[in-house]
Amino acid sequence: MMKIDGIAAFLAVVEAGSVSHAAQRLNLSKSVVSERLAEIERTLGATLLHRTTRKLTLTEDGLAFLPRATRIMQEIAEAAGDMAERRGTLAGPLRIAAPVTFGRMHLGPALYPFLAAHPKIELSLDLDDRRVDAVSDGYDAILRHGPIVDSRLIAWTLSPSRRLLVASRDYLERSGRPTSLAELEGHRGIFYTNRGLADWRFQTPDGVVQLRAQLGLRVNNGDMMRDAAIAGLGIALLPTFIVGASLKEGALVAIDVGCQAIEEFIYMAHPEGRRPAAKLRAIADHLKTTFGSPPYWEPS
Repeated sequence: MMKIDGIAAFLAVVEAGSVSHAAQRLNLSKSVVSERLAEIERTLGATLLHRTTRKLTLTEDGLAFLPRATRIMQEIAEAAGDMAERRGTLAGPLRIAAPVTFGRMHLGPALYPFLAAHPKIELSLDLDDRRVDAVSDGYDAILRHGPIVDSRLIAWTLSPSRRLLVASRDYLERSGRPTSLAELEGHRGIFYTNRGLADWRFQTPDGVVQLRAQLGLRVNNGDMMRDAAIAGLGIALLPTFIVGASLKEGALVAIDVGCQAIEEFIYMAHPEGRRPAAKLRAIADHLKTTFGSPPYWEPS
């Protein structure tokens, strides 16, 4: 019979890259982990790992068993979490992905008191600016800013999000302050790589207008976009959760071109067809309350 601790040992070794590191993670001796790994290989009748003095690598059987072993341990952890929730306790593993800048500036500070109040939740938070796939990458939910493009996701709105055109006073003194969309096209733009040069879209009385400015800088991080704008490299279209403090301090100036960027949101989305855990709903409700509407980062 296949034992759960053997599956756990196999996954720990794969993740840690060695038996000794896996033993440290599991708080077990190296010999115990080795024996559990050998036992599951005997049970399966297959060698899961190639062992050399320098490293461990997965065999073909190991590669085939890995996703199933991962699902088994996830199911066990989720079952334990469900039982805890039935008793009124928020507990168990939860895996969420979020953007780097928003995670550092706002998500982390909002989550820390919640996690302190619910110490049995085992949260894994991955900060990544790329558009991760919640379904295939195995996330319980993703936190994102902008439009929702994946129809396989069910989204919960956490907060409205406003984007503003911003630049430094020095840049505007050198290049002039645009007052219309037509004038904006002649300026240097700082663009977010993951959205491309077509990111500047504005709501006008005649509908949505998309325009392109001259490329000044393209980067995949909101912090660097803000800093580049402060350094006078051009105009950036950034959410107020990034530039709110810089506007208050006067390091950046908001630019009015007679219309607003299209409406966006901070949202949490989970895969369609998968019942969201009570702890996920509780986190979403906590974040929504903490952020507020309008959100606390909005400049006056």
